[in-house]
Amino acid sequence: MSISPDTLDAPLLCAGYRQTAGVYDEMSAAPGVLRPHWDAFIGSMSALGAEELARRWKIARQRIRENGVTYNVYGDPLGMDRPWNLDSIPLLIPPSEWNTLEAGLIQRAHLLNYILADLYGPQQLLRGGHLPPALVFANPGFWRPCHGMPTAVHPYLHLLAVDLARSPDGQWWVLADRTQAPSGAGYALENRTVLAETFPDLFREFQVERLASFFHSFRETLLRLSPSRRDNPRVVLLTPGPFNETYFEHSYLARYLGYTLVQGADLTVRDSRVFLKTLDGLKPVDVILRRVDDGFCDPIELRPDSFLGVAGLVEAVRAGNLVVANALGSGLIESAAFMPFLPRLSQRLFGERLKLPSVATWWCGQPQPLQYVLDNLDVLVIKPAFPTHGPAPGMEPVFGGKLTGDERSRLIARLRERPHEFAGQELVDLSTVPVWSQDCLTPRRVVLRVFLAAAGDSWVVMPGGLTRVSPALDTQVVSMQRGGGSKDTWVFSTQPVDSFTLQHPRDQPLELNRGGGTDLPSRAADHLFWLGRYAERAEHLARVLRCILVRLTGEFGASGSAEWDSLMKLYDCLASPHSRLSEEDPQGHLDQWRDLEQEILSLIFEEQRSDSLNSVLSRAARAAAQVRDSLSSDTLRIVSQFGAAHTSAWGYASAGEALAVLDRCIGTLAALRGIEMGNITRGPGWHFLGAGRRIERAIQLVNLFRAIIVPLSPRTWPTLEMLLEVGDSSMTYRSRYFTVLQPTPVLDLLMNDEANPRSLAFQIRDLWKHCRYLSGRPSGAAWPLSKQRGLEAAAANLFRADVGMLCQPGAGEIREPLDQLLAVTGAALPALSDAITNVYFSHAEMERST
Repeated sequence: MSISPDTLDAPLLCAGYRQTAGVYDEMSAAPGVLRPHWDAFIGSMSALGAEELARRWKIARQRIRENGVTYNVYGDPLGMDRPWNLDSIPLLIPPSEWNTLEAGLIQRAHLLNYILADLYGPQQLLRGGHLPPALVFANPGFWRPCHGMPTAVHPYLHLLAVDLARSPDGQWWVLADRTQAPSGAGYALENRTVLAETFPDLFREFQVERLASFFHSFRETLLRLSPSRRDNPRVVLLTPGPFNETYFEHSYLARYLGYTLVQGADLTVRDSRVFLKTLDGLKPVDVILRRVDDGFCDPIELRPDSFLGVAGLVEAVRAGNLVVANALGSGLIESAAFMPFLPRLSQRLFGERLKLPSVATWWCGQPQPLQYVLDNLDVLVIKPAFPTHGPAPGMEPVFGGKLTGDERSRLIARLRERPHEFAGQELVDLSTVPVWSQDCLTPRRVVLRVFLAAAGDSWVVMPGGLTRVSPALDTQVVSMQRGGGSKDTWVFSTQPVDSFTLQHPRDQPLELNRGGGTDLPSRAADHLFWLGRYAERAEHLARVLRCILVRLTGEFGASGSAEWDSLMKLYDCLASPHSRLSEEDPQGHLDQWRDLEQEILSLIFEEQRSDSLNSVLSRAARAAAQVRDSLSSDTLRIVSQFGAAHTSAWGYASAGEALAVLDRCIGTLAALRGIEMGNITRGPGWHFLGAGRRIERAIQLVNLFRAIIVPLSPRTWPTLEMLLEVGDSSMTYRSRYFTVLQPTPVLDLLMNDEANPRSLAFQIRDLWKHCRYLSGRPSGAAWPLSKQRGLEAAAANLFRADVGMLCQPGAGEIREPLDQLLAVTGAALPALSDAITNVYFSHAEMERST
């Protein structure tokens, strides 16, 4: 492909912008000539200056990272931590062009909705020969259990996405329709938020259309869908979970629209009604906004191998007790195979020419189109007709002109063998758009995804959309999964823009609500509980490892084997099932000191070890990801740093680097604890988070006491100092007792002193507060009171005992009375944790009672 050497003469484009010959460029009409609606924008951007642009965009990228805006590229090492790729230069669309697009999109939405309603209803289009039966009945996206089900107004499509591309002559064409669970609207909103905050002056200057009215219309539509006709219907957003590529968007939209984010396990069907499992019992659900594909929504009537949906969901819809948006089965026409039939259907059904044409497409299920595809393979793109089910689910487009001889022969054989499973499509030389790369503008291929929401008898089009760009100029497939980036889309207005916001009007009173909502799903409470436990477990592990590593890198081991015994006593507290330490070397031998250091490094960094700090932090991050819609932005920023706490690779980090990692990790976890105590509303989620923390820290303290103080001997006396250090109580002890180390005052400070926030007594006392709150809620009748009382009795016996007598060694220097009391308390703590899980998180008793 030839590149013009001419460059645009603008200060911003100091490195030159080279327009691709024969390709429509969104910004430049010809080399050196900007399109009118870009000219003023580029001038205003240039006026900011290179330094100011760099400063603003650095802040914007930091905002994206801090907000946890991610996109999960499957197979990418970053996984769920891959940051969202947003470019600083928006795609600009003038008002006249947008009006034309809007009319064509609304017409297309009416047509697609009519086709779905007919195919899942009277099927007149099939009876009249206007659609071939094989296109429907051989399509795995046609779900027979959904045929004839009752539907609401605008029965099938409530949110529609259309992918648009521009050909070399400037004509917009439809590349694909996304009809079952379209993604990207949330990312478009986040892109707009970031760009509007980064360039507020430009945003006002060019009168960019706002997006809030679109989401308001969509939310009102969902509320009107409720079959119960209640004043405040319950709408939930169903997500596949945090491992889905667009999970950030699911949680972001749920928070923005004010809906509860749920997974399939959060819902249950009773008597053909769907209920949300909450801490206060089952709550009826009226509308589900789904981000789960059709087949995975119900393992009973659709795909039996699905773990993402809700058993009995189809029956609830069939009974008229629930509305699903988009309606189940709407993925049927999310196929290029329907595109060849749309122009004639539009003319027949509406008497109108299709205003927004599709890219020329041939469905190979008919003899003549098949022959055309075979004859013109070199200039076509071959796609699966049924992309999620066909001959190769997830099959990438095949460019016929790039195939080798053998590849071409194999593709022809597949086309002849199963022609109905393929479609051929004209190869569009996608237009280019400028992106900011390495301090200059450079062209990239572009595809625009536009969104429509049902509104009464018509549709509302989002004024803008999600613009996606290719990773390189010579890449024709524009996909976020293939490394592409995104842009905000600015639709200019000739009138003052609507300043509507989804926030409640200031002049209208709000109903006061205190103490937190009651719709917290049991699963969310479960993950908050375990976020607390994992955070405490990680901090305890980090403190123990730091205590050992500091001594390994200092002069601690210079005096002999007694110090080795003390270190090993503390290491044994970790009870690692994956220990690599050799027991053959003599105690204190130099090789064994080195081995211990390597073991500590492994316990910090090694991902394959389930007991490593890396693994525990990953579990904490996963628990937080499951409830990101329930966590504040500040909390999410702290959690996002968990990954940064162990960036060094196992096998390459030095002891000094490891100590720095441990310090950062402890600081990050302390920040999370501070956010928790100072910022989170004292609702049920906070109490479960706090209960998890207190139970975990109490368990760790009991284990430390049993491992260090119960068998304490003169040979292992230095472990008392380590115990104080791990308990973050060294300064308190020294202020009271100077440097005299004795087991009795150490144990009293760390076990009995309620004024010490690191003590066992403090953990138990605070745990009671959480228990009183949770047992006093409407669902408190099921509270595991017997387990709580068992822990109360065990702790009372422990704290009433004379600590001085407990620290007196008996036969063999073992403090058996202390060990027995600690053992009872230590067993009561996980018993209470398990009982809370059974009552609140599994809903086992509730299901048995019905």
